[in-house]
Amino acid sequence: MSKGTVEQFNIHEAKTHLSRIIDRVEEGQEVIISRAGKPVAKVVPLSAQVHRKGRGSLRGRLVLADDWDSEETNAAIAAEFGL
Repeated sequence: MSKGTVEQFNIHEAKTHLSRIIDRVEEGQEVIISRAGKPVAKVVPLSAQVHRKGRGSLRGRLVLADDWDSEETNAAIAAEFGL
């Protein structure tokens, strides 16, 4: 299969060969699922997950304003959400 080609399966084939389809998606391929020849779903690989080192992994990268949890800030946020 050349890169850029999207393989298509009907729903019955997809149910029968789900494990193989997932294997292909894990390899980076995209798969189209069709019903009566009409594409209805696209199975794509998920983007890589962020692997954090643990709690505090963003320490030193984020800067919070002194009033980040003040009554005024909380009221302004609530107002933005119509609360």
